[in-house]
Parts: sequence; C-alpha cells; structure tokens
Amino acid sequence: MPRKFTYANAGVDRDLRAESKKALRTLEKTYRFSHYGRVVQLPYGNIFPFGKNCYLDFVIEGVGTKVLVAQLAEKYDTIGIDGVAVAVNDVIRSGAQPLAVVDNIHAQVSDLTLVREWMKGIAKGAMEAECIVSGGEIGDVAELVKGLMEGTGFDMIVAAIGEVLSEKVISGRNIRNGDVIIGFRSSGIHSNGVSLARKILFKRWGGRYDAYDIPEGLDREIVYEVLEPTRIYVKPLLEVAEEVKVKAAVHITGDGYLKFDRLTELSEGIGFEFNCFEPQPIFELIQETASELGGIITDEEMFKTFNMGWGFAIIVDEADRDKSVDALEKTGTPAEEIGKVTESEGIKIIFKDKGLALG
Repeated sequence: MPRKFTYANAGVDRDLRAESKKALRTLEKTYRFSHYGRVVQLPYGNIFPFGKNCYLDFVIEGVGTKVLVAQLAEKYDTIGIDGVAVAVNDVIRSGAQPLAVVDNIHAQVSDLTLVREWMKGIAKGAMEAECIVSGGEIGDVAELVKGLMEGTGFDMIVAAIGEVLSEKVISGRNIRNGDVIIGFRSSGIHSNGVSLARKILFKRWGGRYDAYDIPEGLDREIVYEVLEPTRIYVKPLLEVAEEVKVKAAVHITGDGYLKFDRLTELSEGIGFEFNCFEPQPIFELIQETASELGGIITDEEMFKTFNMGWGFAIIVDEADRDKSVDALEKTGTPAEEIGKVTESEGIKIIFKDKGLALG
C-alpha cells in the first residue's frame, strides 16, 4: 500500500494544533482591560474598540518554512512581500483597512546585503497594501536559527494593524443557505503547505527535483515557482465591501478549505459546497510527484492543506453575486463564484467529477 503523504507527517499536525489552541482561552482574562468597550469575537480573531464607532484589528503572522526555499534559491527580495501579505490579508477579514505593519526578523547574522533584500520585499508589499512600515526589529540569534548556507538563516514575522468603522465590520454572522462564495485567484502556493511541498518537490528535503529543474507543466525553475509571492488582497476586498454587503471573508491559508468550518461558530446550521477549481500546475505537480516517489497525497489532503487556486474568498447574498464579481474585476483581480452555502453541515468539494467530504 503506498505511503500517504500528509501535512501531519511533514511536521504540521492539525489535531495537535487545534488542541493546543484551547490554551488561548486563558488570554480572555485580559479583555477587561479594553479601554473603550467590549472586545468583539469574529470567526478568525477579535477586534477591539478604539475611540468612538471604530475598531482596531491587530494580527501577527509568519512566513513559515518558505524562508527555507528563499535560502535554497539564495533569493531574498520577495519573501518580505509574503510577510506583509500574510498579515494584511488577515487584517482585512474584518473589513479593516491596514494602517501599519512592523516586522520581526530573527537572523543568523544581520548581513547588509540580506537586510537590504528583505526590506525591498517588505516595502513593496506595504506599498501594495497602502500602509506604512512603522517599525521593526532584526535580532542576531545564530544559536536559534540555522540556514542552509552559512549566514543565511532567518525567520520572518510581520504584525499588522487596521481600523474599521462599526457599521463596516465583516462579522461572519447571519450567513444562510443559498449565499454565494466568491473566490479571489491566488498566485500559486502562497506561504502555506510549504512544509509538505518542500519534502516532495526538492531533493534537499528528500523530494525529487533539484532547485533549478523545470518539470513538465511549469515554465520556469521549480524553486522560483514555489517562491512566487503571496497575492495581497487589500484593494479588491475593500473595494467590493464598498459595493455590497460582505457577510464573511476568508483568507485561505493553512488548513485550506477547512478554514470555512470556523464560520459555523457564529452562523449555525450551515455547510459549504465548492464546485469551481482550476489549480495552478504547481498543485498537480505536488500530487503527481508524490506518486512518483511511491506515495500518495489524496485529493482530500490537498484541499485541507493548499489553496488550490483560490487565495481568498467572500460570502455574499446571491443577489449580490454579479455586482461582487464586477467590482473585483475592476481592480484587476480574477474572481468568480466557487461555491455556495448549504443547509447540509460540513464541507463538500466537487473536483474532477468526484465529491469529497472534508472533516
């Protein structure tokens, strides 16, 4: 029987992560210190009031093991875009406009050339998100961080803060049967599932290809395909939110389409069915290469781990479907209906004429 490749055996155990996150409830004790009123729970985090009729959304995210791919390629000028993207794409889920980002880079050494390249990407990402980089820190912690080559090891974390008026909060509430899911096209693998992809694709981690191989189906070296920066969705999300009532916004990152299950915490008695996928070639390559290595990645595992072509999604009333797609296309963002909210609980994927149940 072929070996199953999963995110868990690549080092990311979803069940363990879910269990460990229960410890976060301890932090609720701090909510009483909110100076301007009650902390508001949303599907993917919380917002807190600041002054009158305004909330702040404050998040922190990391690029994960995509930094190892940057080290493999010795290319560091785009990874900062990923750092900004993972943070601002989380902030906008509440409808917030990003105001500022800060970075925290743990480095093997603060080499001038490396720092200059990191900053190029961070600045480019912030300009696309139309927010400032108000500060940051680079710490030399060689004993904590080890690179593939001497002096290149680093980890990149970015925090972002945004503001949203009370009447514009995307709450994730009142989602109902028949609502439409609109997908925003991804730029490829983004920054999620890279731990699994690396171990299948690259010889450096036990996979099949050298970094600069061009496998069939790709039009450039595989290391550059994986390094393609995460798309930033700030402008399209804020634009469509001005045109229609957005009921929920989902950044399709780690856990893939399992992310939608979080919406059922605030809108009960619903499920989701997805029926529109044209994944970029990198995703098919991951699955095919797993087979060539004598293993298998099931379709279910692919949808639990990767974005499969859609990096962000919104849920709107069916009557607002066309208006939503038109607003997104005006921003240059490829978008279309990818599914619907159903009365049947759970997450169903229709892919290659098969029905898949995620759970």
